[in-house]
Amino acid sequence: MDLTNCTRVTQFILLGFPHTWGINFALFVIILLLYILSIVGNGLIIVLVKTDSRLQKPMYFFLSNLSFLDIWYTTAVVPKMLANLLSRKTIICFYCCMAQSYFYFLFGITEFYIITVMSFDRYVAICQPLRYMTIMTPRLCLQLTFAIWFGGFCTILLQTVLVVNLPFCSSNLVNHFYCDIGPMLKIAGGDSNLIEVLGFLIAVAVILGSLLLTVISYIFIISTILRIPSASGQRKAFSTCASHLTVVSILYGAVLFMYLRPSVMHSSFRHNKVVSVVNTVITPVLNPFIYTIRNNEFKESLQKALGKKAVSFPKL
Repeated sequence: MDLTNCTRVTQFILLGFPHTWGINFALFVIILLLYILSIVGNGLIIVLVKTDSRLQKPMYFFLSNLSFLDIWYTTAVVPKMLANLLSRKTIICFYCCMAQSYFYFLFGITEFYIITVMSFDRYVAICQPLRYMTIMTPRLCLQLTFAIWFGGFCTILLQTVLVVNLPFCSSNLVNHFYCDIGPMLKIAGGDSNLIEVLGFLIAVAVILGSLLLTVISYIFIISTILRIPSASGQRKAFSTCASHLTVVSILYGAVLFMYLRPSVMHSSFRHNKVVSVVNTVITPVLNPFIYTIRNNEFKESLQKALGKKAVSFPKL
């Protein structure tokens, strides 16, 4: 397309879900409640880890980073989605859309990195328990955290710059409830093959790369646990990893479905919207419960913070 004859759009219309007032209002209430639970749950983890000396450990340090990511990951999308559910004018400005897309993928990619580092932390704790504190030093934890955030910032930057410079002229209808790159490429003019290939390579490197490292860590972890002579010792070791494995399964299952495809131009985004709701709304709510519901240290820390004698959780 000739950019000299192209009048670029200044705003996009997010098509979201079919607009039916009763359904949209019900979705608004449900998603708002889940969003509040996500903010409160993840915020509580951050506060407890920061204020309780018993939680000043590498595992909880990385968990608080994951909670921080979850808060901003869902905040990048949910407030605008809530506003659109109650409005027929589902408009977002061009650069607002690009910013939303960048931060959504920045926090999402960084979450894969933190999940991988958390699996490495569990590997060291179980396979090298006597060397754990000498390996997972505060300095190394800070260095890993910096590398995680810097890696997330750089990974998605080039693709975002390329998308911003595409000629969006013929249509401004984005078939999603947020500015996902796939639906935007579908309405963009010009040649987007390079961006598609780059996006696919990023998905392979980040998703499959981090998954492979996580799986390798857990192969060593499981083999070490199976060599523990006592059944109670095995159960205790497995319990420290169960929450992380649950989060890994939910997270990777959703994103493998949405993004690990060689082409987005001829894809239908109907199913992606449903999976995206799970990924952006439900998963950030589940993470605090998954990580803390069977964790005695967190229970005791919450008990201390609330000034109560006991905090009970329902058994799963």
